[in-house]
Amino acid sequence: MIKELKTLIAVAREGTFAAAGNRIGLTQAAVSAQIQRLEAQLGFEIFDRKGRSAHLNREGQQVLLQAQELLRLYDNLGGGFPELAASVLVNIGAIASVQRSYLPDALARFHQQCPQCRTRVLPGLSMELVNLVDAGEIDMAAIIRPPFSLQSDLRWTTLTLEPYRLIVARQVPGEDWTTLLSSLPFIRYDRASFGGRQVDRFLRQMHFTVREVCELDELEAIIKLVENGVGVALVPQTSAHDWPAGVRALDLGQHTFHRDIGLVHRSGQSLTEPVRILAQLIAEQARTGPE
Repeated sequence: MIKELKTLIAVAREGTFAAAGNRIGLTQAAVSAQIQRLEAQLGFEIFDRKGRSAHLNREGQQVLLQAQELLRLYDNLGGGFPELAASVLVNIGAIASVQRSYLPDALARFHQQCPQCRTRVLPGLSMELVNLVDAGEIDMAAIIRPPFSLQSDLRWTTLTLEPYRLIVARQVPGEDWTTLLSSLPFIRYDRASFGGRQVDRFLRQMHFTVREVCELDELEAIIKLVENGVGVALVPQTSAHDWPAGVRALDLGQHTFHRDIGLVHRSGQSLTEPVRILAQLIAEQARTGPE
């Protein structure tokens, strides 16, 4: 039964018998045989099969939750903490600004509604986290929207649109953002990140030649450098914090562009109920803002 349950989880994550087989080292026929054997033992079907796709039905969702719990119990045989092994674990990736804003409030509400569940928050860059969702290593991720199309079995839900501003030190005179951007040293949002690529694309489209002095990924560090008079920067106005007293933020007017923050996860049929609940709470919290 254990191997059939592991195969069930692989199919639920991958969406097809063939993809699940590739992940766990079985042929498609072997995967199909194990699932049929499991359904025969249970006495009902747990997948809705459409073409090559296989999505859990309502009964299958419940079986999946029970299978995850059973496998955690099995993996922790002889351990000293059976109460933790029996709980349901939801893995979520999140970029730093989301962790500092509405994610903690959403997690607090989730644990009130689902006391039997545990959560694990994995930090990282958007590119790393979307790859982990695609590989089935985490259930979902709150990231910057990728500049490329997602895999067909992944879904995107926008949480918020964060406008980019030109930030300058408070003592720097002038209100014309184009003049300030062209004439003052520039602190660049790392081009290896999705957000930094947006800035780079904007500068090229607007034909700006900047005098770059520093490039880094951490937004708070960029803002601190601007506050200390090192240069100016183009950064998104996030809900994680207000601008510090030593910084002015200039609106880009009609040239304003946005950072799309959202959730990436597998299609709805592949999500467990706890993952659905947490995704909904994160979306609600993003609309209302941190408490």
